[in-house]
Amino acid sequence: MTASSEPMRGGAPARSRADRTPAKTSTAATFSLVFGVSALVCTLTAILAWAGIILGIIGIIVGIFGLQMAKRPGVTGRGVTIGGLTLSIIALILGLVFIAGVATFLNNEGAVNRLQQQVDDLRGRVT
Repeated sequence: MTASSEPMRGGAPARSRADRTPAKTSTAATFSLVFGVSALVCTLTAILAWAGIILGIIGIIVGIFGLQMAKRPGVTGRGVTIGGLTLSIIALILGLVFIAGVATFLNNEGAVNRLQQQVDDLRGRVT
């Protein structure tokens, strides 16, 4: 007698691979990762730190929804969501630190004057 012709134990028929629906990754988890990566890239460019902060906040909100959706049966993506949340939080913190540093620098009149002097010196060397 072969395994396929043996009667089932426990009374419940076995489900074949064709009968099972594969688990789907949560869309919110995917968007959380996309927003997290985008936020980090924007923040690391320094010029787009403000956009990185906005994208980081959106990534955190979508990541929270992604964690809730990953608890549903047949939905995966918990790891993807955690990665997106982590990148979004890092981008948000770096963006806030960068903007705080720029604001502190611009409020320091001596630092601004030194920067202006260096720019004027470089212009004099170029021309």
